[in-house]
Amino acid sequence: MSVQSMTTTKTADVEGTLQQIYALAANGADIVRCTCNEQAAAEGLAQIVPRSPVPIVADIHFHVEMALAALEAGVQGLRLNPGNLRKPEEIKLVASEARDRGVPIRIGVNAGSLHPDIYKRFGGATPEALVESARLELAYFEEVDFSDVKISVKASSVATMIAAYRLASETFDHPLHLGVTEAGPLPGGLLKGTAGIATLLAEGIGDTLRYSLTADPVEEARAGRQLLEALGLRERKGLDLIACPSCGRAEVDVIKVANEAQEALRALDVPLQVAVMGCVVNGPGEARHADLGIAAGKHRGHLFIQGQIVRVVKEDEMVEALVDEAKKIIAEGIEARLLARDLSAEAEAEADRAELLDARGADANNAHVRIEKIRRHAEE
Repeated sequence: MSVQSMTTTKTADVEGTLQQIYALAANGADIVRCTCNEQAAAEGLAQIVPRSPVPIVADIHFHVEMALAALEAGVQGLRLNPGNLRKPEEIKLVASEARDRGVPIRIGVNAGSLHPDIYKRFGGATPEALVESARLELAYFEEVDFSDVKISVKASSVATMIAAYRLASETFDHPLHLGVTEAGPLPGGLLKGTAGIATLLAEGIGDTLRYSLTADPVEEARAGRQLLEALGLRERKGLDLIACPSCGRAEVDVIKVANEAQEALRALDVPLQVAVMGCVVNGPGEARHADLGIAAGKHRGHLFIQGQIVRVVKEDEMVEALVDEAKKIIAEGIEARLLARDLSAEAEAEADRAELLDARGADANNAHVRIEKIRRHAEE
């Protein structure tokens, strides 16, 4: 799976565009798309492509000349919108040039820009209409013996997008690029994008993806990377912070500690799963799968690695202790850090747990009282 995003700079601004491309690559983007809407943009691409850390795809809409210019600039891919570039002879010309240069093309169908004839024939931007648009474009490509293609059938409606990609996966034997188009700003755009993309990935559909967010494109790249990591489709390269939702047993402000920990650890860019738990009664056990974690209790924090207590620290040192231990794990490894644990920490932690259980009650639902009543009734 590859993560894609798109620059928001003017492509003619070579240095500004490259700066954004490098930021996207650093946050998980494997492919970056740049608009090529004018001659200055094409000339910018000629300077950007050789300096980019990732492949560059030129985004083409209305002008066949810009597609040809982007190929001259050396881009590694084109995206054509069938709803905008409509003349068959122009489509076949671009496909022929791309074929001769070994450059792939994405057929980028969008529900918001369908060809009017297709829109009318299907009564709207239906899943069938989106797939038909891609099929017609692919037929033009096949006429000139060009098959290095990936396809997208995007819609702003999550339900339409899912149905369209399911149909596309049954119709085409080409890679599919996933996305909910025009998903909007955070957090709603992130939710819509995830709902559509994750559903299809879970079904084994999709080869590349893009979150289309009204936000800094770095958010798109980061979201794509994190989604693939969460689904187990990409090795974790960044922080995965898990935290309990808090409850009446919590000894600290879990939300505050989790946010502080996330900010501090994200700056380290550590590929670790880190847990922040609100109490020591259940925390270490519930988060024993985490590489590193901390649980609060008795104004202290129980620092644990893969469920084993390694240190007990003051409450106001919890975040600092997490960051310190994360650095040591990266430098020394988990096994070495477990061997270096404070051997008295487990006894201290157990004493805290026992005291909290005694104070709060291990049996919050009074099950023992209920059991006694059940036994009396049974004896009667």
